[in-house]
Amino acid sequence: MNKAQLIDAMAADAGISKAQAKAALDSFTGNVGSTLAGGGRISLVGFGSFSVSERAARDGRNPQTGAVIKIAAKKVAKFKAGADLNGKL
Repeated sequence: MNKAQLIDAMAADAGISKAQAKAALDSFTGNVGSTLAGGGRISLVGFGSFSVSERAARDGRNPQTGAVIKIAAKKVAKFKAGADLNGKL
């Protein structure tokens, strides 16, 4: 399912227009992004939780030459599915 299909499904389920569903989805993704950027965590009971994880710097290899390269440390978004979501899979 892509973003347009998700917006269509949200509009149909909630009985709202596609524009309102798009605004709601954009608001959700924007708030999740800004909360994670600030180092916060979002927990939606039954659905799952979004958090930030830090990856340490490490050495990697260039697959073409075999040369060692440095991979910088970075922060990544992490999602852990909740019990209700896992039960639907």
